[in-house]
Amino acid sequence: MPANLWPGDPLVVRKATLASLPTKAAVGIRFSEHNGTRDGGVVFYHACKLGLEGIVSKRKDSTYRSGRSPDWLKMKNPACEAVRREAEEDWGR
Repeated sequence: MPANLWPGDPLVVRKATLASLPTKAAVGIRFSEHNGTRDGGVVFYHACKLGLEGIVSKRKDSTYRSGRSPDWLKMKNPACEAVRREAEEDWGR
């Protein structure tokens, strides 16, 4: 973790710090710019149109916390093949 990046910093501060780092991201890893809009429905609609599994959103003023948190929202695209397959398989439930 860069010396100037602390888990207690708000998400927008952490993202600004990460965006300033030169990266050679692996395939499938992408830095997402902060979306200042409050219309997540539009973002979700476009993710579904692209066939993506869904979107993950986080409160911009939240600090880092390991594990599940009410600050994160995960919206799955029910039409995505991977999401349908996950729903159909018995994952040890």
